[in-house]
Amino acid sequence: MDANQSRARFALPAPLRMRRGALSAGLAATPVMNDHFRIDRQAMARAFSRASVHYDAAAALHSEVRTELLSRLDFFPLKPQVIVDLGCGTARGATALRRRYRRAQVLAIDIAPGMLRAAGRRSWPWRRLARVCADALAVPLAAQSVDLVYSNLMLQWCDDPALVFAEVRRVLRPGGLVLFSTLGAATLQELREAWASVDAAPHVSAFADMPLLAAALQHVGLCEPVMDRDMRLRHYPQTATLMAELRETGARNAAVDRRRTLTGRRRLAGMCAAYEQQRVPGGLPATWEIIYGAAFAPAELPGDQGHSRAVPTSETRVPLSALGRRARP
Repeated sequence: MDANQSRARFALPAPLRMRRGALSAGLAATPVMNDHFRIDRQAMARAFSRASVHYDAAAALHSEVRTELLSRLDFFPLKPQVIVDLGCGTARGATALRRRYRRAQVLAIDIAPGMLRAAGRRSWPWRRLARVCADALAVPLAAQSVDLVYSNLMLQWCDDPALVFAEVRRVLRPGGLVLFSTLGAATLQELREAWASVDAAPHVSAFADMPLLAAALQHVGLCEPVMDRDMRLRHYPQTATLMAELRETGARNAAVDRRRTLTGRRRLAGMCAAYEQQRVPGGLPATWEIIYGAAFAPAELPGDQGHSRAVPTSETRVPLSALGRRARP
């Protein structure tokens, strides 16, 4: 695997109570990723449920990113009481968080029932992992009830990141942390170009770029956003190998305006032929842009009567050089 890295920064315990989630209000000016790209969330949930059987074996990249994301918690002196793994998949991240913060309650949330069933199989009989089937766009938790929201490679499956960040902002306690990874706009650009040579239909999801994510974080009132990215180039022997990996990790095309019929042999062959033109000695290249981010819920001053605002003297500042890892060879 080849990889290089570029970085950028945008400076711009009560018990849990279940709530029937409503999207946060006041987002009329929300930064929008793409007015024409919308995800069919039911189709997405079905795809990830089907993939749960093979997910852990196929999700090598997800595992690598999870290890990196968890390591970044070393830079934050946290003692969380309540943690949410948002978009938990098979809950390997939630399991690691429970080992790391043994006094905390860890809640695993995912939109796909199949993923949560797989997550349950890794729970200890005497200490079941708390699991909730819910959409990240409507988190069923009380306001200001969570200390840490952790999310590994989930945000790219939400076509409006600001709505997710609004829910994160709502459930975080003052000073709480959100730590996430997601796929950036350059991800699978080679596959996207190959499909574009065949037809104009969306075959690969659209992913947000760093400026949009940073704007979305600040738009909902999360403080001190710090972001960097890791550009990874992986090589595959055949187009079918890449397509199988995407299928087995649940990363199917779930665009609302996707083709609802089977892809014809002629279009598929045309796409594969176009992709073959990009072949290099290592195989067929596929770019994966991994974006890492962190931000804080604003602290709350005494006498604010429930209105939170940032306290400059108590902000936690983490230099980008600390969050970013060395470029991989």
